Amino acid sequence: MDRLIIIGGGIIGLATALQASRKRLAREIIVLEKDVRTGGHQSSHNSGVLHCGLYYKPGSLKARLAVEGIREMVSFCREHSISHEICGKIVLAVDEPEVSRLSDLMARGVANGLRGLQWLEGREIQEIEPHAVGRAALRVPEEGIVDYAAVMRKMGELLRDAGHEVRTGAPALKIKASGNRQIVSTPQEDIAADFVINCAGLHCDRVARSAGLHPESSIIPFRGDYWKLAPAGEPLVKHLIYPVPDPTLPFLGVHFTRMIGGGIEAGPNAVLAFKREGYCRTDFSLQDTWETLTFPGLYRFLKKYPGTTWSELRNSFSKQVFLKNLQRLIPDIRMEHLSREGGSGVRAQAIHRDGSLLMDFSLEQKPGQLHLLNAPSPGATASLAIGNYLIAKMQATSANAC
Repeated sequence: MDRLIIIGGGIIGLATALQASRKRLAREIIVLEKDVRTGGHQSSHNSGVLHCGLYYKPGSLKARLAVEGIREMVSFCREHSISHEICGKIVLAVDEPEVSRLSDLMARGVANGLRGLQWLEGREIQEIEPHAVGRAALRVPEEGIVDYAAVMRKMGELLRDAGHEVRTGAPALKIKASGNRQIVSTPQEDIAADFVINCAGLHCDRVARSAGLHPESSIIPFRGDYWKLAPAGEPLVKHLIYPVPDPTLPFLGVHFTRMIGGGIEAGPNAVLAFKREGYCRTDFSLQDTWETLTFPGLYRFLKKYPGTTWSELRNSFSKQVFLKNLQRLIPDIRMEHLSREGGSGVRAQAIHRDGSLLMDFSLEQKPGQLHLLNAPSPGATASLAIGNYLIAKMQATSANAC
């Protein structure tokens, strides 16, 4: 293959390009990123957690790639001396219904191949997290934290060292076929390639539509806000502390996360954003808002989950409500322990026209093209495994076309 184009310079796009480079699948690989820097959105506006595949349905693509991905990501960090720590986490059940769901979660983890899972009760919980209170907990020793920004810098460096390009300020405006070639239009020029892979994250559905596809799902942006713990509150948290999630929703609920650069964040909530890259409550895009509010799947989703929608809104706009959710896990935390607002991120959640959430990774293809249309958490952790998966799909597609 002469030329491969990857659209999207986030961690999945960079990882896919790197895997293609390692396999020497193309003489020239070009990563096109619309912003002035790579990884400026979902890839760097996340919790920095290494997820090991506890939550995902056994046999799903997400489960398989999460387990493969964390091990490959940890190996990558060790090889290139990138800051990371396998600090482990606990998932805390605070009432009996949650204990039952926690048991199901442990069974999922075992089925997905996680190692060292440990069921905790009573004093066993306090020995690991002295200030956490619950009926039971699941210790997950393989989870950790990482500097994803450093991961992406190293990926870009390796690509350039191999003679490939990472072009910033180069949005993909349109993709069209011309014989056996794919033509990607940018503001600067039209670029011909043998194959195109769409890893555009928050804009992946738009890129797919620019190529003539008509996906049944649309990206609906959900913003998540975090609070930083004040120094006086940091001793209350030793590891990562998570609640038992609702298995029907993609949101994990507010939790405590140690940061690789120091400090602890608490959050996030999950509320509708009015801009796909809107990290502040006041950020607004007319185009993004119009596309969101005219998509019928949004209203069907809201109708299915009115309680969750209202709860997340209250959690977003009331610091007191946010604190009460945190106190379910650590009763000793107080208002003064929430020093200031921390970071925020926007999740590119794909929702089907029928209002259902796409819970697994989703891929559409046409001759000469692959479009990754849903890659939520653990997308960053699993990025190298996702890259391998996309490359294998590309090879299979190309072979079938011959």
